[in-house]
Amino acid sequence: MTEENQTLAQRREKAESLAALGVNLYSNGFKPAHAIKELLPKGEGLGPQEKEEGEPLYSVAGRIMAMRKFGKAAFCSITDKSGQIQLYIKKDIVGDELFENFKKWDIGDIVGIEGILFKTKVGELSVQARSIVMISKSLRPLPDKWHGLSDVETRYRQRYVDLIVTPASRETFKKRVEIIRLIREYLNGRDYMEVETPMMQPIPGGATAKPFKTYHNALNMDLYLRIAPELYLKRLLVGGFERVFEINRNFRNEGLSTRHNPEFTMLEFYQAYATYEDMIELTEDMISSICEKVNGSMKIIYQGTEVDLSPPWTRLTMDESLVQVAGIDAELLKDGDKVLALAKEKGIKLDPQAGPGKAKSELFELLVEEKLINPTFITGYPTEISPLARRNEDNPEVTDRFELFITGRELANAFSELNDPVDQLQRFEKQIADRGDDDEIHPELDYDYVRALEYGMPSAAGEGIGIDRLVMLLTDAPSIRDVILFPHLKAEVRHQQNNEE
Repeated sequence: MTEENQTLAQRREKAESLAALGVNLYSNGFKPAHAIKELLPKGEGLGPQEKEEGEPLYSVAGRIMAMRKFGKAAFCSITDKSGQIQLYIKKDIVGDELFENFKKWDIGDIVGIEGILFKTKVGELSVQARSIVMISKSLRPLPDKWHGLSDVETRYRQRYVDLIVTPASRETFKKRVEIIRLIREYLNGRDYMEVETPMMQPIPGGATAKPFKTYHNALNMDLYLRIAPELYLKRLLVGGFERVFEINRNFRNEGLSTRHNPEFTMLEFYQAYATYEDMIELTEDMISSICEKVNGSMKIIYQGTEVDLSPPWTRLTMDESLVQVAGIDAELLKDGDKVLALAKEKGIKLDPQAGPGKAKSELFELLVEEKLINPTFITGYPTEISPLARRNEDNPEVTDRFELFITGRELANAFSELNDPVDQLQRFEKQIADRGDDDEIHPELDYDYVRALEYGMPSAAGEGIGIDRLVMLLTDAPSIRDVILFPHLKAEVRHQQNNEE
């Protein structure tokens, strides 16, 4: 029998013995009247061994995180969502039977207690128990408090344990909730309307990615988990909703990495009668102000590097970045054949139909992207790789589009929207022709979206921001798995526990 299974067996035996004594291991009647943080200021004026005047009775509940047992007394620390406090259980106060039962309780058990506030000899605020009740018996021991969950994969797979024993992890997810709340507050304050669009779509559109495929029995048709909500949100612009946003789950059946999870959260928002330059100003203001509210400053440390989110942020065209950051000659970028030759020289593999626009984007990704540490808007994206963006009126080879990079990672993508149905149809047709017979990325033209544009969509701009990557940035998290409560992992190898026991 392994040490782990031996510990499990011992805990189960202890639970059975408590149940035999009439202890309800999973009681459902205790309702704490107070959060631990409410008690802490009440004891600030108490001196060592001093009780609160009038001895008011408090009731709290939480998980036992530490325990010291003596002959006729015991100390334990419990935590709830708001904080931690010490409990003092004395035999001659709670009674012989309850005290003897309590001595069999374990770290990890969830308990409820009623008692008074006092301070110990060393001045630690405590609740002296008048009564204590078992709420939930823990059958598995918590990780050692000094080491916690040292195995990273176990932290991700058993997030429930990680949250119990790792305060920093709890704070990360509290901060994530706060960031999303502030995003909603910011957009609501600018007259954006939050909407919901389909998670299952007949045509996977709005981005180029491999979708997850399913089948609807009643409709007798294939459906796809959405890779992006973009085309549905822009249909709403056609319908007269002039400012819309959605904080949504997207699904892409592709690889996993420190930056990618198959299921991830995106903010997408669209505004009629706006341009990508309006999106630049909004993005700069929204992210910098949220950072200041969450972290108290617009300057943060990400993985040991200082990042300054104070506006204004750097703006470069893709060509300018290739010249200034990658050191490519500006004249070379004007010659499509030379651009393609340089990409080949750098070991970039391009499809036969790829043009200089695609080559430039690949050179940018290889030579520039990871060097953009402070916020940088990259504009002037080639039309060749921007099928939904509006062409620039002065230079139709590029679009009115930007991507935002911080700490070498793309955080946002935005553009002035293409609202010409003829141009859109042609670009869809070219996009599908370039893919050829692609079973990985479903090549199907969204005629209904073209039809929607034929009714007339106002000039508009839209943007997508990766919520997970934004949370990574603002919480100093090295991996996307650190900011997703339950990230996708390979199937767990299950041991034959029963046989080992």
